[in-house]
Amino acid sequence: MGKDMGDKLSRWYRTTIRVRYQESDQMGVVYHANYLNWFEIGRTEMIRELGITYRSMEEQGVLLPVTDLDMKFSQPARYDDEITIFTRMTSFSKLRIKYAYEVRRLSAEERGGWDAMACAEGLELPGELLVSGSTSHVWVSREWQPVRLDKSAPELYAALERALAGGGVS
Repeated sequence: MGKDMGDKLSRWYRTTIRVRYQESDQMGVVYHANYLNWFEIGRTEMIRELGITYRSMEEQGVLLPVTDLDMKFSQPARYDDEITIFTRMTSFSKLRIKYAYEVRRLSAEERGGWDAMACAEGLELPGELLVSGSTSHVWVSREWQPVRLDKSAPELYAALERALAGGGVS
C-alpha cells in the first residue's frame, strides 16, 4: 500500500434524517448529546457508501473508538426538522482516522440540487449550519490494542485510501 494520506480532505458524504420526538426537549429543541449520535450515523453511512459496513469491520477484528470530540453549536435543530449530516475524512493513516461533520437544515431545493463533487472542491455546503464538529479515532483490536489497518483489514484500508485520493468510491 502507499504511504499514509495525512491531512488530505475527502469529499463530503451526506445522510438525511428527520428529528424524532424523543431527541428533543419540551420546547422542541434537540438535546445536545443527540448530535454525537448523528455524527456516528454520518460515519456509518459514509463507510457503507464505500462498500464496507461496521459489522464487517468488527468481524475482521477491527474496532474504531472515539479518542477526541469537538462540537460547535450554531443553531438548534427542532422536532420534525429534516436535517442533513455531512461527513468527510480529514486525516487518515494506518493507525488513526479523523472525521469532520456539519449538520445542516436544507430547503427542498437545496436537497434536490446537491452536488457532492462541487462540495469536494471547497465550495460551501448548502443549507443552514446547525452544528459542526470533528471526531478522532484509533484503530484497535478486540483486545483494545492498537492495530495497523493496512495489515488487519487491507480491503478497508484500500477503500478509505481511495476515498481520500479520489474523492469517492472507485
